Amino acid sequence: MKTITPKEVEERLRAGESLHIIDVREPEEVAAGKIPGAVNIPLGLIEFRMHELDKNEEYILVCRSGGRSGRAAEFLDSRGYRVINMTGGMLAWEGPVE
Repeated sequence: MKTITPKEVEERLRAGESLHIIDVREPEEVAAGKIPGAVNIPLGLIEFRMHELDKNEEYILVCRSGGRSGRAAEFLDSRGYRVINMTGGMLAWEGPVE
């Protein structure tokens, strides 16, 4: 599984790169703050909403600590999606939130 650090994600965003970030936490967790531009698809709904994703795009998956996003990354990767797990999750995120 490919991984990326929160600092690398923050640097890419600051550089103006357009990233596809999926936050797999529950809506009440996301309400407390998410990476700007991230789309919330809770882990339990990934299987039912993966048709919304484009297999030609690369997605960075985020959760609270990296565990749920790791499971989501393994699931999507096994189905042909290009995914990267953000290690450490939002607990390690020091960038802006919305």
